[in-house]
Amino acid sequence: MLDKLFQLKAHNTTVRTEVIAGLTTFLAMAYILFVNPSILSATGMDKGSVFVATCLAAAIGSLLMGLIANYPIALAPGMGLNAFFTYTVVLHMGYSWQIALGAVFLSAVLFFALSIFKIREWIIASIPLPLRAGIAAGIGLFLALIALEGAGVVVDNPATLVGMGDLTKPGPLMAILGFLIIVVLEARRVTGAVLIGILAITILSMLLGLTPFAGVFSAPPSLAPTFLQLDIKGALNVGLVSVVFAFLFVDVFDNTGTLLGVTKRAGLADEQGNLPKMGRALVADSAAALFGSLLGTSTTTSYVESAAGVSAGGRTGLTAVVVAILFLLSLFFSPLASSVPAYATAPALLFVAVLMTSGLAEIDWKDITTAAPVTVTALTMPLTYSIANGIAFGFITWTVVKLLTGRLKEINIALVILSLLFVIKLGWLSA
Repeated sequence: MLDKLFQLKAHNTTVRTEVIAGLTTFLAMAYILFVNPSILSATGMDKGSVFVATCLAAAIGSLLMGLIANYPIALAPGMGLNAFFTYTVVLHMGYSWQIALGAVFLSAVLFFALSIFKIREWIIASIPLPLRAGIAAGIGLFLALIALEGAGVVVDNPATLVGMGDLTKPGPLMAILGFLIIVVLEARRVTGAVLIGILAITILSMLLGLTPFAGVFSAPPSLAPTFLQLDIKGALNVGLVSVVFAFLFVDVFDNTGTLLGVTKRAGLADEQGNLPKMGRALVADSAAALFGSLLGTSTTTSYVESAAGVSAGGRTGLTAVVVAILFLLSLFFSPLASSVPAYATAPALLFVAVLMTSGLAEIDWKDITTAAPVTVTALTMPLTYSIANGIAFGFITWTVVKLLTGRLKEINIALVILSLLFVIKLGWLSA
């Protein structure tokens, strides 16, 4: 039955290999179970409910990907998108988390429509590769600032905006140690390096009496505080247009990059490098984001950590289904999740930031008309505490600079239209 459903023989794999691959992928991305509730609870959302929503959204998303597209790619609430949800939309712009969930829902609906009508290809083709790298790097730098602030390594300073925290306190020291553990384990190719780093700091913190031990197993917390609490009407506010677009934009490119990278590594692309079931994968992804917003979590997206499972031999959707089952079993580990301190999850954010900024190595820094927009994009996100602002400034800078230097071949009608919309948004609508 499994062979017929997932075409195991055709992909030269076995049930045992797929199960091992699924376990490997889960270990590589299980840190989201601790990080996502920690980030979203800062908006006032119930931490236990967010934990359950995270487990269910990841399980549903991975299951849909496995069954609809038959790809070994797992899904969960996305890093960067959860930070944008919390620190930009709610804490910076002042919207309620219910309205932010409504914006996630609307972006998922738009993503679903783009996937069905194949408009996605037109949008992606219109955005230059260097600008995409700048956006990814900007999100990474944004996450790095959040991580360092959460760990107490960076603090606010009235004279210089930011300054160094007190490194003699346990929090910053534990965060630094956790980051070093993750980097060393990753360099030694240890599976689940991020998860091990989080658990190591959590256990050490408990042994030193810095954080209480709440237990390991229990019945899942109630989902009621976040279930169907999204405010779609409030999200239709004209001031939130750029927020919905930012959720959509980041999700589209994050998904595309992950799908292309992981499936290429798995040898699932055709001779031209195209994915025969890309449409199905995007439908599964957008449907997962819809379910996530209804459950009470930020945008659900494909995880690049799926590459760990592919390296272990995963080639079919059975790998993703195994991940889904493991996320469902994780529902019973909520006490452990509640015991994890902020300085234990901060190193995970900082490590993800390292991975996301690495794309800057591909930029042609000798071309100032490319380097300037990329730099503006990457720096504006952390310095304005907004992914949406970074995207806006990046689009506008790229279009204006290329236009005024006569590089007309490097701009297109989509870039011009989006840049004009961003000028209107930044100039006349509330930020």
